[in-house]
Amino acid sequence: MKKNISILGSTGSVGLSSLKIIDRKRQLFRIILLAANNNYKLICKQIKIYKPKYFIINNSKVFKKVKNKFKNKKVKIFNNFKKINLKKIDISIAAIPGIAGLEPTLLLIKYSKKILIANKESVICGWPLMKKLAVKNKTSIIPVDSEHYSIFKLIENLDRKEIEKIYITASGGPFLNYKKKQMHKISPEEALRHPKWKMGKKITIDSSTLMNKILELIEAQKLFDIPNNKLDILIHPNSLVHAIIKIKNGLSMFIYHDTSMIIPLANAMFDGKLNIKEFYKNNKNKEKLENLVFSKVDKNIFPVINLKNRLNEYPSTSIIINAANEILVELFLKKKIPFLSISKTILKILNDRNYKKYAITNPKNIHEITKIDKWVREHIKKELNLND
Repeated sequence: MKKNISILGSTGSVGLSSLKIIDRKRQLFRIILLAANNNYKLICKQIKIYKPKYFIINNSKVFKKVKNKFKNKKVKIFNNFKKINLKKIDISIAAIPGIAGLEPTLLLIKYSKKILIANKESVICGWPLMKKLAVKNKTSIIPVDSEHYSIFKLIENLDRKEIEKIYITASGGPFLNYKKKQMHKISPEEALRHPKWKMGKKITIDSSTLMNKILELIEAQKLFDIPNNKLDILIHPNSLVHAIIKIKNGLSMFIYHDTSMIIPLANAMFDGKLNIKEFYKNNKNKEKLENLVFSKVDKNIFPVINLKNRLNEYPSTSIIINAANEILVELFLKKKIPFLSISKTILKILNDRNYKKYAITNPKNIHEITKIDKWVREHIKKELNLND
């Protein structure tokens, strides 16, 4: 019997990896819903190949263009989720980047048996809402980012009291071996040249600043109910070990796998009962286990690490950090601010006189989360004298 599947962010790196897995086992899946935003050519290609029941396109211009092209087809194309009539979905993959992915993720939790979450911002900003809905609808939430999937597998048979420390690893991105003076003239093109992973633009910039690890610490706290003082970051340029668990009995455990999202995705989709060679072949030179390197984070190169001790100040601190980072990455990619302004401005906003007013809020719904998010974005643009 075929499993019904939906993918939020079908044209992004995680979405494309998911579809590669489905392509290998087309007889096992029925694609009910795909959602994307800007990539007109890829959206059209996916409609032709996969013929989903629904295709949601957020960008209004792209939506009109696609809708016109496929007006006589059976695929129902909408520009929002309000008109769709979903029934039970076996697997939903949530991979829309940024806080924009929160609302559709909440919707799919209501209908899905299993949510594979690749959108850390949804967890960071809306975990209480996600958890409540998941419990109500008996939906399991499984993280598929390599770090959190590794933690998920490592601790599944552990009592939380047994855990002494969890280390999330970071490749160090393109600027690991830079000197401090080299950090002042970094271009978006340089920051997008990740040495290990092929990812979307936003997460690649987050990797270059190490902001992705700060966000991953927040995500790990919420997903696994682990306190901040039991979490830390290690630089691991090999990018082969994704998380390390140190246990109080003196043992440590880690999970090792190649730099491909297909590995955690396929394992999550098939509950670990698969031969990965059916979905993924490593054509690169294999790195040896004995060559693994780990080191502490250099705060001079990655000043954003100073955020670690402020993550739990107030209920909405994480929402503010996430919103600030999203808008600043966007501005950097548009070449409106320098690279170092990303970390400087995030740290600055946590010392703003209005910060506490918004940070102490404990949001009960998406509207309240959006209100905090909006204040951060508008405040930053005002501070940086940017009107558009």
